[in-house]
Order: sequence, then C-alpha cells, then structure tokens
Amino acid sequence: MAQEMLIFGMGYTGTRLREALLERGWRVTGVRREASEGVLAFDDVAGVRAAIARATHILSSVPPDAAGDDPVLACYGTDIATALARWAGYLSSTGVYGDTGGAWVDEGAPLGSGRRSARARADAEWQMLRAAVTIFRLPGIYGPGRSALDRVREGRAHRIALPGQVFSRIHVDDIVSAMLASFDGPHGVYNIADNAPSSQNEVIEHACILLGLPYPPLHTLDDVKLNPQARAFYAENRRVANGRAKRILGWHPRYPDYRTGLSELAAASD
Repeated sequence: MAQEMLIFGMGYTGTRLREALLERGWRVTGVRREASEGVLAFDDVAGVRAAIARATHILSSVPPDAAGDDPVLACYGTDIATALARWAGYLSSTGVYGDTGGAWVDEGAPLGSGRRSARARADAEWQMLRAAVTIFRLPGIYGPGRSALDRVREGRAHRIALPGQVFSRIHVDDIVSAMLASFDGPHGVYNIADNAPSSQNEVIEHACILLGLPYPPLHTLDDVKLNPQARAFYAENRRVANGRAKRILGWHPRYPDYRTGLSELAAASD
C-alpha cells in the first residue's frame, strides 16, 4: 500500500519533511493558505477533507492563531479524529515548559506556565484528539538559510549580557529524522533537541569564528531594540532533555551540538 502524508503547514520544517518523503517514494500533499502545485488551500474544505480521508499519515505544524486557537483543530479536528490514517503527529514547542531557571526539563514537566500558553493548550488538545498521536516538542530550529550564520552575515546577530541564560536548539534535518523514526515507534510525547544546551552568545560567537568575522558588541537587553517575540525568548531559561526519543525511538541527532551543525552549514556554503 502506498504511503501518503498530509502536511498542514508547509513552512520550513514541513517542506523539509516533504522533500525527504518524496525521495523515499511517498505521496505528499500539503495544506497552506494558498494553493500551489501539490498544495491545497486551507479553506478548500472538500479538497482537504478528501486528502484527510486518503492519507496514511497526517502531520500539523500549524501554530495557534492570534486568538490562541488551533486553526487545524477548529476546522478539521473532527475529520482527523475519525480518519483511518495510521499515524498522526503535531509539531509543538518546548516553550510549553516555560522558564525553569536553566534546569533540565523532560516530557513529564508541567506545562503552560510560560509565554506559550496557547501552544500548551493546542499540545494538550492534539494529545486528546485520537487514541494515538505523536507530539514533537521542538526548541529553536535552525538549518540551511536559517541559522546564526545567516544572522551574522546580515548584521542581525546580537550578543546579550545575560549570564547563565541557556537554550536548546535542533537542526531541521534532525526533526525530520525523528519523525521518520516515529512512524514505526510508539506514539507519545517526545522532546526533539540536540545534546548541548548553550547560550545564544556561544552560538553567535562560533558562527563569527566560522565566517572570519568579528563578534557583535555585547549589549544589555535594554540596549537592543528587539521585537516582543525576540525579547520574550530571553525571558526563559531551560535545558531540554532528549533521552526519551533516544531510548524509545532509537533516534540520535546527526548534529548533536551547534558546533557540528554550524560547521557543516558553513562548509556547504563555501
């Protein structure tokens, strides 16, 4: 039987998954705001419902909207809940854990205390949607065209004086490999992060070294004009544990830390 993936949200990660599945001979249909080749418009209700009905696998990478609601669940939740697909997944965020003061968090940590309360609600709603749903909680995503290297090249990188502030990250291709590993594994909730939480300054400085460029000046948070989303990033401090995915799915990141990921990206752009 042919494998067919339906992806709600053909953004950075969804597109990367699509490419990987097509290489493996899958059929892939995407859903986003406007239709294009191989992609349905979100408001094409008949077309989307038909795609849900024939899909063997369904993934949503769509975040909550401005009102805090999950648009996929609002429009198509009932269809997905009753679909015959043998796998359903949702890309959530490690932001659901809130600030831990730099402590490690695993999948058993309490949710909803941070800035991502709407995401925490969506995470819980997807878990209850079907008997078997796989939730991937993701930290900051980087990869080709979207990394500290690009920010440094474009003059958008900042170094902020916040001693002790750390965060986790994940290369987009390691998200894809985790999803592929989950297709034949137990459903559940998985943190998909690299092995080495570190400060934003360390990442920016390593990118500068790879590019042969000077470090950006070190500023206080109040000195730098950041948008609310970027500023909120610095309000939380946590280390994300990935042991469950390793133990249960047999997944291991190809890029276990920012050094290996950035070094390969830099080499590919030479």
